Amino acid sequence: MKFACLGYIDESKWECLAGGEQTSCMEACLAYDAELKRGGHFAGGMCLESVRHAVTLKHRTGGVEVMDGPFIETKEHLGGILILEARDLNHAIQLMSQHPGVKMGPFEIRAIDEKFAAQAGVGT
Repeated sequence: MKFACLGYIDESKWECLAGGEQTSCMEACLAYDAELKRGGHFAGGMCLESVRHAVTLKHRTGGVEVMDGPFIETKEHLGGILILEARDLNHAIQLMSQHPGVKMGPFEIRAIDEKFAAQAGVGT
């Protein structure tokens, strides 16, 4: 099964870290991603740029409105996405519980609707 693992981060906490701490945190995350890849569990992933560079699209009567930043007011924002191969949700939880990124913020783990993805020709 494939799972989308959505990593959230409070950017203000990240910015308070010294440059060396940021680097070592990213290196630890990338090292664990490489370990997941060696085990056949890493199916893709990427870090996202700052939420300050994001826009949100919202359908309004007569068209689509483009707004700066995320629509939802929260301290933690989506910081990265990892696509994980795991036997089931419990296995995905076990694998992601060891990810160093969990120290920076929560991860949401959701099964990917592989039937719909196959119909759409995505990820096959």
